[in-house]
Amino acid sequence: MNASSQLVAGAARLEITPPLGTIINGDFVTHYAQSIHDPLYAKALWLETAREVLVFVVVDICVMGQELIDEAKALIQQQLGIPPGAILVSSTHTHAAGSVEEVHLVPADRSYRRLLPSRIAGAVELASERKKAARLAFGSAHAPEHVLCRRFWMQEDYYPGNPVTGGRDAVKTNPFGAEKQVIGPVAEPDPELGFLAVQGIQGDWIGLLANYSLHYVGDWDNGTITADYFGAFSEALRQQLGADESFVGMLSNGTSGDVNIWDFRNEKQYPETHFSKSRYIGEALAAKVRAQIDTLRWESDPELSYRYEAVPVNRRLPDNAAIQQAKELVAAADFERLIPNPEGLPFLYAREQVLLAQFAKVATCPVQLFSIGSGRIGALAGEVFAETGLQIKRAKGGRPYFTIGLANGNLGYLPPARELERGGYETWRCRISNLDGEAEEVLRMKLINWISDR
Repeated sequence: MNASSQLVAGAARLEITPPLGTIINGDFVTHYAQSIHDPLYAKALWLETAREVLVFVVVDICVMGQELIDEAKALIQQQLGIPPGAILVSSTHTHAAGSVEEVHLVPADRSYRRLLPSRIAGAVELASERKKAARLAFGSAHAPEHVLCRRFWMQEDYYPGNPVTGGRDAVKTNPFGAEKQVIGPVAEPDPELGFLAVQGIQGDWIGLLANYSLHYVGDWDNGTITADYFGAFSEALRQQLGADESFVGMLSNGTSGDVNIWDFRNEKQYPETHFSKSRYIGEALAAKVRAQIDTLRWESDPELSYRYEAVPVNRRLPDNAAIQQAKELVAAADFERLIPNPEGLPFLYAREQVLLAQFAKVATCPVQLFSIGSGRIGALAGEVFAETGLQIKRAKGGRPYFTIGLANGNLGYLPPARELERGGYETWRCRISNLDGEAEEVLRMKLINWISDR
């Protein structure tokens, strides 16, 4: 370990691009990799002082479960001696990567999944080998133009059906084809583009970890492998900073569970060709970061520490009547030909009830907080709503802060109790949306209390 109070840091990336034919998830049904637009990476940032080491890994993947991430952390601990609580591993949430977790009717690609823990650990090991005397700084930019709430109030003549209950939701997520019946969004997104910049002590670039609450862009054909705007941002940032090839740009997913870029109210003007929107947004966000660099206040001897806890939260599980009804639908379903439209979704979600019935009543959610000099970075294992992230930020006490979602595991959507009552896609009970109405508050308050500790 480092023998002085001087910060040392290193960054690295290892390619994890899956071979053609690999299963892709991020949709209700299975797609297969037929073309590769840009490479995918596991990107690592190593921060070390005499007292502590903290490690970030951001992976170009849709979702990773805790079991897979724990495998990677165990390898890192075995190879480098870093305790799991000091390692933060998150998914970008690109919907055009190899499938390593089963979601809806999409299975995990087991051969690809086996490769990932060692690649994550390898990126961290390489980052540790590249460490050198360093300085860091937190920064922030305002970027409201690329984030839109995707949950809408609809006119009375529109019927937002719920495939789980068979009833009517109060809101509609992604109202494709019903744009003229939209009244307005249910909530406000988080417009902040926060970041942690890391340079060598002489000002040469090592890496930069950014955080933005935009779900993904998705301007590609099914069957395409791409890092989406997360990858476009990283490459654009390297170019705009004038950094060399060793620089590692990382964009983590923030609190974007109810946010995307799809413009149902026709307010935005974006290019429409494949990959052009993700490239445009990535470059625009990189420019906002670049504009803040000259204002940063650098720290070369920051205090590093972490807190980590597996917090128990309750699940919403189907009762016996719901399970029996679901079994009858599953028995009548033709899953091989199922189309995820209003007619097919009840069968898909019936299968989810049958599978969800095997889950434990209590889940454990990894909650993590990194303290890095003047700033704090939180982590939650799911798709967190913007409201939650904004409430945590209001409690930060003037410190730089952001929350990384889909970190250290994936418990699915984490809607606040009010949003759970309103319904909509993110709340439909299934294996990726099953926490109860108190879970969001429990997890939010855990981070708030940690941040408030002085």
